[in-house]
Amino acid sequence: MKFAAAGDAIIQRRIQEDFKGYDEISPYIREADASFFNLETTLNYEGECFGSQFSGGTYIRANPEVLTDLMEFGFNLTSFNNNHVMDFSYPGLLATLDYVNEAGIVNAGVGRNLAEAAAPKYLETNNGRVALISVNANFDPSMMAGDRSPRFEGRPGINGLRIEKYLRVKEEELQFIKELAEKTGINIERNIIVKEGYYSPTPENEALLGTMRFVKGDKNEYVMEANKSDVERVKAAIDEARFQADYVIVSVHSHHLSGDAKEIPADFLVDFAHTCVDAGANAVIGHGPHLLRPVEVYRDAPIFYSLGDFVLELYSVEIAPDDFYKKHGLPAASGVRELIEKRSQGFKVGLMEDERMFLTVIPLWETEEGKLKSLKLLPVELKMRGNKSEVGLPRRAENPEKIFNYIAQMSKPYGVTMKLSGDGLIECFW
Repeated sequence: MKFAAAGDAIIQRRIQEDFKGYDEISPYIREADASFFNLETTLNYEGECFGSQFSGGTYIRANPEVLTDLMEFGFNLTSFNNNHVMDFSYPGLLATLDYVNEAGIVNAGVGRNLAEAAAPKYLETNNGRVALISVNANFDPSMMAGDRSPRFEGRPGINGLRIEKYLRVKEEELQFIKELAEKTGINIERNIIVKEGYYSPTPENEALLGTMRFVKGDKNEYVMEANKSDVERVKAAIDEARFQADYVIVSVHSHHLSGDAKEIPADFLVDFAHTCVDAGANAVIGHGPHLLRPVEVYRDAPIFYSLGDFVLELYSVEIAPDDFYKKHGLPAASGVRELIEKRSQGFKVGLMEDERMFLTVIPLWETEEGKLKSLKLLPVELKMRGNKSEVGLPRRAENPEKIFNYIAQMSKPYGVTMKLSGDGLIECFW
């Protein structure tokens, strides 16, 4: 079987029918039996949904017809399980789900309850049945879907991977935190509620300083761990998918990083990807930080820690809710240009001003009897400046060597070496 994948499609407007990128990129995507992209927008018409009190950053929406334009590239799998799924609250989430389903593209990760959001979804191809599971590690708690019970319907939302964050500290630091909390009284209200039985007491080897959690350890470090019950739910879905399908893909949305570089995935993300493969997944496709991250091959399964952006149109927002203006200290009567100008500090900072966000690859990989046979990357550049009809849209890279050097260097520590071939594709070896 053959597979292809692309990163985040932050699409805000229609793509012109004669866009040259179709001819340059479509043949590679259509070569695959299964081809995935992350739909990083909500689909709803102006006035159809109200803005939420929070957003994934920019309040992102587009008319549903943009999905048709993206599918023109040849994609047949998607997920919109990302940090923008609730930009327009529950109505926006449900409208997007309905429009994606109406378009007929297989999608996973969002549902009318947790069981539906967590379930594998299946693509039928002549060369085998492909399962897609989607999980999101960057989300407001209200976005998490809820389970059904005998007398209540479930809550619409996402298949979330909650991340538990705390500070591991030595004994002396832990005692200092406990004394500081006692002196400042920051935990008084919580302590009262603990006595009333609504919260569990804090374990002796832990301390709270407001919402910050400290755990006794042998060194001082910031820890991020995937919630165990969420991991088990994903593993159960993979097990089910292995029974129902020939090939299992797990999509993971995560912005979390390790160290001070956005390119390096958080340790928990690496562990989670390996856990998915150990459970039976054949590929893990990461997206979220809007730039390329390393490629790894683990137990014959390709892991793409982030594929960057496939479409990037954050300057193409035409309307915004009042909360977006207030967040940046502006009245809603200001126009979107003034809003974007203020947020970008005069069009100097942000994703649209960072060249790395416009460099991406489209992996093309082939399997034989479940084993990875070959893996190539198509270098792609998004238009960063110029004609506004093409800004943010993907074209085959004019300078593939730049992308090759970028991704090859970061992937080498993960056991993957690369070579730029004469046809402009990047060949991967492991």
